[in-house]
Amino acid sequence: MLPSMTLSLPAFTGPELVGLVVAVSFASGLNVYAMVATLGLLAHTSLLTLPSSLHLLATWWVIAASAALFVVEFFADKIPAFDLFWNALHTFVRVPVAALIAYQASTQLSPERQLLATLAGATIALVVHGGKIAARAAITPSPEPASNIALSTGEDALAVFLTWFATQHPIAAAVIALVLLTGIILAARWLLRAISRAFRKAFANGA
Repeated sequence: MLPSMTLSLPAFTGPELVGLVVAVSFASGLNVYAMVATLGLLAHTSLLTLPSSLHLLATWWVIAASAALFVVEFFADKIPAFDLFWNALHTFVRVPVAALIAYQASTQLSPERQLLATLAGATIALVVHGGKIAARAAITPSPEPASNIALSTGEDALAVFLTWFATQHPIAAAVIALVLLTGIILAARWLLRAISRAFRKAFANGA
């Protein structure tokens, strides 16, 4: 029964590969350690066959390290104010890892398409990561910690779910990721416009 459930990442081509890259990159922008640990565990338990370029993810030391860092992030990301510093620091982790995973997952493509996949992975992770920081900046001033904890827990769960779902239904996972990505972009535009209006109003009153 198990062999029939096993998925081979190298067999993903065209839209499926694109869907996988999109969904996994989105998950990386939310919680890179959850994404890596999930992929590693799926591969280690033979529920997913990774290409040779990603076999490192299935080793126990990578799984253990990413799981340990996930536990650290689980708590650090839920501390108001400190979570802003933590997430800002992870700009240098989430985006590069997403780019690396996208690059290694697309080794069967032409160099041009592999580069495009890498850039797409990094861009998606950066947008999601930026949206996460913006959401935290908006919620952190709240005196109660419940909203911050609920948002962080939801992000962790979504990162795990989306990574797993991408290995089962890559196109559907990509659709979910793109819908959420669109929402993040629209929310960011609204926030920037609101800030711009506030500044213009402040300058007008000052004049």
